[in-house]
Parts: sequence; structure tokens; C-alpha cells
Amino acid sequence: MATFDSTKTQLATLLQGIEDQRIQLPDFQRGWVWDDEHIRSLLISIARSFPIGAVMLLETGGDAKFKVRPVEGIEATGTGEEAEKLILDGQQRLTSLTQVLKLDKPVETRDEKKRVIKRHYYIDIERALNGPQNYDEAFIAVDEHKTLRTNFGRDVTLDLSSAEKEYENFYFPCSQILNSDDWETGLHTANPSRFGEYMEFRKTVLQAFRQYDVPVIELKKDNKKEAVCLVFEKVNTGGVPLSVFELVTATYAADGLNLRDEWYGNKKEGVEGLSTWLARQPLLRDVQPTDFLQGLSLLHTYERRLADLDAGKTGKQVTGVSAKRESVLGLPLEAYQRLKGPLRDGFWRAAKFLRKESFFSRRDLPYRTQLLPLACILTRLGDRWLEQRVYDRLARWFWSGVLGELYGGAVETRMGLDLQEVIAWIDGSDLEPATVRDANFQPARLDTLRSRNSAAYKGIHVLIQRNGARDWFWKSTIRELDETDWEDCKLDIHHIFPKDWCQQRGIDPKRFNSILNKTPISFKANRMIGGKAPSAYLSQLESHASVQLDAAEMDALLATHSLDPSFLRSDDYDGFVESRRTILLDEIARVMGKALVASPEAVADDEEDAEDAA
Repeated sequence: MATFDSTKTQLATLLQGIEDQRIQLPDFQRGWVWDDEHIRSLLISIARSFPIGAVMLLETGGDAKFKVRPVEGIEATGTGEEAEKLILDGQQRLTSLTQVLKLDKPVETRDEKKRVIKRHYYIDIERALNGPQNYDEAFIAVDEHKTLRTNFGRDVTLDLSSAEKEYENFYFPCSQILNSDDWETGLHTANPSRFGEYMEFRKTVLQAFRQYDVPVIELKKDNKKEAVCLVFEKVNTGGVPLSVFELVTATYAADGLNLRDEWYGNKKEGVEGLSTWLARQPLLRDVQPTDFLQGLSLLHTYERRLADLDAGKTGKQVTGVSAKRESVLGLPLEAYQRLKGPLRDGFWRAAKFLRKESFFSRRDLPYRTQLLPLACILTRLGDRWLEQRVYDRLARWFWSGVLGELYGGAVETRMGLDLQEVIAWIDGSDLEPATVRDANFQPARLDTLRSRNSAAYKGIHVLIQRNGARDWFWKSTIRELDETDWEDCKLDIHHIFPKDWCQQRGIDPKRFNSILNKTPISFKANRMIGGKAPSAYLSQLESHASVQLDAAEMDALLATHSLDPSFLRSDDYDGFVESRRTILLDEIARVMGKALVASPEAVADDEEDAEDAA
């Protein structure tokens, strides 16, 4: 639980701390200044003593160590060690007010069209003295040359480019609000007749700024890093949410490690990033930095759990295996450095496992989330994964997750359980992992699998490849093709009974678009199929110069796609569907290692592919 104090601090004191760099930003805070209209509104709110919201600061020196930087506009003059407090919430307000009230240079902001502009802010003293109801017109912004222009910049309607012109036009620079001594002396000399009015303005408007108190919530330094990061995420509702990767990057930067370079690389310094290394395996090109950090968290907490059990700890004393956000945020730098190499190799083994299971395209991967525990399991197993008994159990777990559709949604808990239970199972435990026990494929699901986004749809598509399916044109065994051949042949999943043929006979699209009527074949084979009846296109395929197969040879080839060719030759769609249902269910039961149990519960119904629905 986060510990904090709540108090009020004068605005001037906060801004002075920012200028002195005693108050800075954690480096994960993105650069930000409000747009011109927001800045003007903020100034008017303070002038009218309206609340502008609380700010949240973190006391430095505790467990939550971050690389720090000054607020935009403040030039860094130290090492960051001089920072006593860090801004967690209120960055936009404090940055804008620092630039307007403390710095005598134009504020870089944006206009209503989001274009970058530079502005100085002034108060029309005469208008302001007419009362708060006139503050909207009294607070103005002028360009970086301190002029107000019309007619597309050709005509100057207000020139405040020197102190003398400020006195003459009776406009007060907002950069002098907190300390106006020099400006007052100049006004008294240049325009003494209006000094009395100015003193009234000072008493009403300037004093509101100088006496303005800001509510401050200060997190104490004894808060844990995870708590600080989570608090920051809760309050950071105005900007783009920070990822775990960005937060961990900031914490590691305090200890001199550039996590961004570690992941993305740095060409200037000749550093190859982990993402580049992983991308050499095409199936790993979608692995995200947060995925990798989650994998490290799983491995680290698994190690801690084993150590706790060896030490005789029980119950809540034993560390839980976790990939949850707070566990990733608590990942020590030492654990990152020690485990990054083994996990990288674990992902590499995962890609090899997937290729052996006939996954050749990232598009066909059922779940990116299941890739993570797979990589962690293979990190722990090392080369043992190639032993047949180990491989068989690993494959059974994997296909249970895919065909049981268990890795959709929030799966951090399942990841942690699978890492523990799969390894224990492989090491000889009689207790099957929960994913293997929980997995069930309802036979009726075959009728509803129509979406390429469905894990089970992708899984069955690849399962057919895994069983040695041969292409109908190239005659190659699909699972033996390497990635280059697979791409060259443009293998994809296509209708067996053509869509046009089915529509002409009034077959419901929900039936002919299901996985029961789909199989992986090349674009060449699919083009020859066209909209013809199966009996017609099979005859054409057999006689094609590049195929040259007799009917028996073609039937043997077709059978590798888990179907009975006799129903294609007789154009019997209903017979084909029921026959294929039986064959596919037998294959699914075999790969999951269990009998399939029909349930009275409703079966999920996929939406149709855009391609199929067209």
C-alpha cells in the first residue's frame, strides 16, 4: 500500500523548486506542454483563485529509483542527484506554469489546429482592472516576437517587443508575475501617471498568483517501486498510457542500463537488439518487448518459488509464479541480466518447435500469448525438449491450449500455472497440467469455426498440415516445405466444395464456410478448382501436365487432407461434411490425448471472414 502525505504548497514555492531542479520528472514522463488555449485557461483560473487540481510528487531516495530529467525549458545543470522530489501527476500544469511564469523566453505550444507555435503571455492591465469577468480578454498570447498581427501577419496591431512598449501599452508580461520589482521600477520611470492603477492590479491580480496554494499529494520514499508505478498509471489519465516496458526502462536507466537499446539496438554504437536477433526466426517477429519482460518475470518468480520450497516455506510465504504487471515492474536488474540470454534461446527453441508442428506463418499462430509460456518452458528444459517422451507431452499441452481455446483474454494466471505444471509433468508427475485437464473440444464447434481469427480454426488448419498433407497441384508434402517454399507456393486455406458451387445449390453459407469445408492448398490448385464441382476439378487436376496422377494416386493425395475422396467424386456435400467431421474429430482427440465430450452448453459461433462473407 502506498504511503503519502497531503498538504498545500504555494505555487511560487513549487515553481522555484522546479527551477532549482530540486523537483524534476522521472524520465518515463513524456515531454508535454499544453496547447495555447489550455495555458490561457490555466492562468485565468489561478487569477480567479479557482482550483486547478492537485499535483502528486514522489520523495526520492527510496526503492523506486528512476532516471530523472528537468521539466521542459529548464536546462539540466546537475546529475539528477539534486532532485528531492519527482512529479508523478500534474506535469502538464507545472510545465506550462514554469515556462510562462519563470522563463523569459517564448513558450512552445500548439494552436487549435495542433500546429507548433511559440507564444509569450501578457495581461492587459486596464481590462483586468475591470473585474474577473473580463479576464478572458485580459489574458492574451502574442507571437515569439511579442507582437499581435492580423491580415495574415502583415499588420501589427500590438507591439510589446520591448519593455518601453509594454509600459506604453500598459500590458504586463506573465513572466514577471512572481517577481515584478524590475518591471515596476521601469514603469514608474516610463509611465508614472499609471503607476497607481498598476498597484491596484498588483494587489488584485498578481497577488492571487503569489498567494495561490496548490494541493500536493506526496508519496513517501519508503513506497515500493511497483506501488509507485501503479499509482502513476492510475493518475496518468490525461496522456497516452505508459507500457510496462517504458516503466521498466525508466527504472533500469537509473542503474545505467538502456533497455530501449537492449531491445531495439543502437546502430551508432553497433548494438544489436534482442528484437533483431529474435526476428531472424520469422515466427518470432511479432514478439513485443513487454512479452519478453513477462517471460523474464515468469522465470524469475519460478526460481524464487523453487528456492522458497527448498527452504521449507509454505502457504503465502511461497512466491507465486507470475507474469502480472506488478511482478514485471518488480523484476530486479540482476534477474534481467542473468535471464535474458536463456529466455532468448528459449524463444528460439519455441520457433523450432512450432516449425516441427507445421506452423510456417505468423498469421497461423493461434495465440501470441501461448508462445510466452512455451518459450519459458523451453528455457527451463534446454535440449531435453527433443527427447521423444518430453516432446510428446509438450505437444499435447500446446495443442490442448490451442484446440481448447484456453489462451484468449487475460491469461497471466494460466501462464504461471503452466510453467510449473508442464515442467513437473515432464519431470514425472502423474498430475496433468490444468490446461491439459481443462481442454475440451466440443464436436459441434466444427460447424461454427469460420473465422481466421479463431485459435481453433487456425489450429485445425495447421493440424492438417502437421499430418503430412500434400498440395493438390505441387504434390509436395506441406509439412516438409521450408518457409521459402511455403511462401512461393502461396499456401492458404481454401474451400473444398467451391463457394459458387455451394451457393448455386442453396447451401447455407454458415455451412460451406466452416472449417469442415476448408483445407490448406496452393493458389495454383485453388485457381484450377474455381467454381467447379469437385468431380470436374479433380478430373482436370489429374490430367494437368504438372500433376499427371491417376485417380488412385489423386485419392491417396486427397486423403492426406483428412477427407474421404469418394464424396468429392460423387459431389455429395452432405456425405462429405459428415465423413470429414468424423475424421477431424479423431485427429483432434489424438493430438489432445483425450476423448472428446459433447456438452449441452451453447457452442461459440464465429463471425464469417470478410473474404467468405463477400
